[in-house]
Amino acid sequence: MPESIVRLEGARKTFPLPEGGAVTALGGIDLEVGKNEFLTLLGPSGCGKTTLLHAISGFVELDSGRIHVDGQDVTDWPPHKRPVNTVFQNYALFPHMSVAENVGYALSIAGTAKEERTKRVDSALGMVGLKGLGNRLPRQLSGGQQQRVALARAIIARPKLLLLDEPLSALDKNLRAAMRIELKNLQHELGISFVFVTHDQEEALTMSNRIAVLNGGVVQQIDTPDKIYNKPVNTFVASFIGASNLFEGRLESSATGAKVVTAEGDAIHCAATGKTGPVTALIRPEQFSLATASPAREASLDVEIDQVVFVGSVFELYCHSASGRKIIATVPASEAAAVNRASHEKKARLGYDPAAVHLITAKDAEP
Repeated sequence: MPESIVRLEGARKTFPLPEGGAVTALGGIDLEVGKNEFLTLLGPSGCGKTTLLHAISGFVELDSGRIHVDGQDVTDWPPHKRPVNTVFQNYALFPHMSVAENVGYALSIAGTAKEERTKRVDSALGMVGLKGLGNRLPRQLSGGQQQRVALARAIIARPKLLLLDEPLSALDKNLRAAMRIELKNLQHELGISFVFVTHDQEEALTMSNRIAVLNGGVVQQIDTPDKIYNKPVNTFVASFIGASNLFEGRLESSATGAKVVTAEGDAIHCAATGKTGPVTALIRPEQFSLATASPAREASLDVEIDQVVFVGSVFELYCHSASGRKIIATVPASEAAAVNRASHEKKARLGYDPAAVHLITAKDAEP
């Protein structure tokens, strides 16, 4: 990976519980963020992603471990001394100040000359598409515009690292989608590293250079979006990222191929590995196709259809196999006739390519 801007070594943090004992927020995390990288921390509520972000910014003190930013050990530095800025979920704008005053606040405190301050405020507002709105108050802006003000305020100090704590969560769906692209473009233009916290899988997959999936204060996997999705290292990552069909069983190999046989008797064909033993086979819903007769390259599962849901570009088919195992498949909306026929008959044959089946052998990481 490129030269790192952030390096965490053995970051550990626990919080006491009211009823006694403690909960582990960070279980000894080692992590590097490259220069000019967009890294997303992804995971369920309580997984440690916000604690990790606040540890980097200095708002949370580690119990043990070290934090380095741009080659300097900042573990014991207060937040205002660290070369990072944070954009919070609620934006934290001063309601009595104008947009320009909010954006230039840090420069004003630092004693930057008025002419230089005005120049940099105008430049920052231009970067986030708010040129000409400097005299407005925050309440006179939309939610998306307020988010951009918070971004402008964060980047005006020219930090080496920008931390973003679920900044899009308060926006509606369409605006969130637009802001994802704007954020990614802005990160590229600024040439600085972003560490972005979210629980939204789509945000993580569309915006990131790499994703760190956390659970229970432990990094389960850190990798590129396509590998996180297509090559999850354990069942937690496979289940958390996107919809998944997981078949736990035993891998059997022979001269004619390989298959995973479940305890219920389902057989999932896969690429030959020459190995045997307990594994979990992963098939994503979109890897299934409706077939009356499977092509030679495909294997298939005969299922009964419980429900068909139309979601615009695809149909979601909720099914179960003869053994009772729940299966979800997605079929393009262009195949409506085949879907309607299968829905009427209440049964279907789901074809899949054995070469696309991903085998998981690793156990989920624990603190």
